[in-house]
Formats: sequence, C-alpha cells, structure tokens
Amino acid sequence: MKQNTPKPIHDRCFQFAVRVVKYSMILKNEKQFEITGQIIRSGTSICANLREAKNGSSKADFIFKLSIAQKEADETIFWLELMQQLRDSEHELELLNEAKQILKIIRTISMNTKANLKL
Repeated sequence: MKQNTPKPIHDRCFQFAVRVVKYSMILKNEKQFEITGQIIRSGTSICANLREAKNGSSKADFIFKLSIAQKEADETIFWLELMQQLRDSEHELELLNEAKQILKIIRTISMNTKANLKL
C-alpha cells in the first residue's frame, strides 16, 4: 500500500473526533465549559452521522445523513474559528484545517451521490 494513500473519510473523521475530545479537555481546564460542550457535540457528530449514512436504508437516507454531517462540520468550523480568535493557538489552527478538509470531502461525496441518482 502506498504511504501517501489518503485515509478513508470514516477513519479520518473518527481521528478528528478523538482530537476534538482531547482538545475539549484543554478547554475544560481553561473553564470554557459552554464552548467545550458545543465543540464536542458538533465535532463528534460528524463521524456519527457518517456512520449512520454508511448504514442508511436508501440513497435518500444516505444523502440526508451526509447533509447532517456537513452541517455539523460547518458548525465545528464556526466554534474553532471563534476559539482561534480567542486563544490563537496551534490546536485551533490544526483542527480548523482538518475540519475544512473533511467538509470539502463530505460535500464532494454528497454532490457525486446526488449526480449519480440523476443519471
């Protein structure tokens, strides 16, 4: 297997969720409880909805779950942008870049699935 082969989106999202939870522990130590909860909910929901999409009962269900994952990724980006403005640390920048890449991938999967339905 090539070393530069990209990780499947499910693996990538799971690792992102792990990183979000670890990052949230840092925020809890800084007493950022409300924002911590928001980031954990949206950041872990991306992967949860992708798993649900994978096990969807139809293509429409698959697309619906992808749209939820897409919204959760965008919300996570919002919270990370907010924290970047407040803290300006490498944690936010790394997570923010990964969240943006995940969002792009999910959008592409969604658009391609919708296009294939129309064929």
